[in-house]
Amino acid sequence: MAFTLQIGEQAPVFSLPATDGNNYALEDFTDKFLVVFFTCNHCPYVIGSDDNTRYVAEQFADKGVRFVAINSNSKNTYAEDDFDHMVARMQEHQFPWLYLYDESQEIAEAYGALRTPHFYVFDEQRKLVYTGRAIDNPRAWKESTTHELADALEQLVAGQPVEQPVTNPVGCNVKWDGKDRHWMPAEACDLV
Repeated sequence: MAFTLQIGEQAPVFSLPATDGNNYALEDFTDKFLVVFFTCNHCPYVIGSDDNTRYVAEQFADKGVRFVAINSNSKNTYAEDDFDHMVARMQEHQFPWLYLYDESQEIAEAYGALRTPHFYVFDEQRKLVYTGRAIDNPRAWKESTTHELADALEQLVAGQPVEQPVTNPVGCNVKWDGKDRHWMPAEACDLV
């Protein structure tokens, strides 16, 4: 069985606390399309691509697309990935998405999150239609030559099939609790 959620599979359910003080479950998001992405506070790939992610989220907000961020990194591996730092990061940057905390890492396992950032796009039935990266150079987003997430969303909102539904996410690996900071599960591998 593949580690990462496969195209056509249902979005795994979740109920997680957010930096705004509320808990959110998958069913709370009634927007037409949903982008769930795994991120964190410290990763240079996340920080380097925040502005691009913000741009894409804002570009598609009025087209029925909702972005939801999840931090699953172990605070024991990187203290700056704890919940208090998440709250501070949202207060500082005012990102146009909710920021949820997966402290148990169960949701990261359910989705098969490989890296930060790692994006999952779901259609109206909450079936996966795209997974992978947003851009090919997240550390320096202005130098990117591909924009797979935006391309996938353009096709999705136009009612077209996603031409490239799977790409390899580019970023730091998810920081699994109790493991070396570079450890990845044995069954986790490149998607393409």
